[in-house]
Amino acid sequence: MKFIQFIGTQRSGSNLLRMMLNQLSQISAPHPPHILENFDPILPIYSDLHVDTNFKSLINDVCTWVELNPVPWKIISFDRAKVQKNCKANTLIELLYVVYEYFAELHGSEYACCKSMSNVHRYGDLEAAGLVPYYIYLHRDGRDVACSFKKAVVGEKHVYHIARQWKFDQNQALEVKRHIPSERFFEVKYQDLITNPKSILVNLCDFLDVQFNEIMLEYFNAEESITTAKSGDMWKNLSHPIMKNNYNKYLKELSGEEIEIFERIAGDKLEELGYSVSSDYERTPEFTEFEIEEFNLQNNNLKNRALEKANKHDIELRCPQKELLETLINKLPNKTNNNTSILFNKNIVRNVTNDN
Repeated sequence: MKFIQFIGTQRSGSNLLRMMLNQLSQISAPHPPHILENFDPILPIYSDLHVDTNFKSLINDVCTWVELNPVPWKIISFDRAKVQKNCKANTLIELLYVVYEYFAELHGSEYACCKSMSNVHRYGDLEAAGLVPYYIYLHRDGRDVACSFKKAVVGEKHVYHIARQWKFDQNQALEVKRHIPSERFFEVKYQDLITNPKSILVNLCDFLDVQFNEIMLEYFNAEESITTAKSGDMWKNLSHPIMKNNYNKYLKELSGEEIEIFERIAGDKLEELGYSVSSDYERTPEFTEFEIEEFNLQNNNLKNRALEKANKHDIELRCPQKELLETLINKLPNKTNNNTSILFNKNIVRNVTNDN
């Protein structure tokens, strides 16, 4: 089974591209349950995974987690015994692969596609595990990413924090680009995808050695797109054709001060990726501790407001996963509970309305 891994930053059009690829019978690209992001912080629950009973518990919890995904996978339930049998090693990385492989084989596909873009920070583990992924690096102007995050429940809300995360993710993705053979690395700009989708998709299909099909451009008619669109406000556009003018939104939606803040943090990375900047960011001083404290306060307030305004239906769909994760957190050894609780709280926010 061949493995595709999306990398980059959320809110960059990855669900759009996922749905396009999912139209091909050769590729299974289910909605991501973010297995590594949610289970890696709580692995101490399972102690030594070399012990089969411990690994069996992890398998059961991960399978249950996927079965509770707010955007359902087209599978009733996983055969836990089969999943365990197919795992060549008792690791979370191997379990991630086998879960996606299981789903792809069920649908007769030759590729399993994982859209969890935060896995960019685990690419070394993916390589070490022998998955040999095909990496698709999708990037979008970080200032437009900031516009999207500001309106979403998920993620940071102040441009200072969004810029830091965006730059961090791009640096990691570019490191992957430097170390992975070109035949396994495909880079695409979101703006190019929405303004010239057929050309991009033809090139991507050539990269994956699959046949391009016009149905990829009609993704919005697919059952998976309609189901995803109904599962959260963040994905409602998936039931509509491509919005070809959906770029450079920051020029109207961000203030001049916000644009300057973003460029002071990530202007060098914007230019490296081919985006223009409007400020002389190289000549500006670093932010003071007082300014950063103020940004932190504003960011937390904005996050709280976003949660208060969240669509109740969206939250209800995510409650089963939230409850499962809370149950698992309570099993953590005391020595790791404090540190992991911080990560857990961040994950709860992400799972209230997940990704882009």
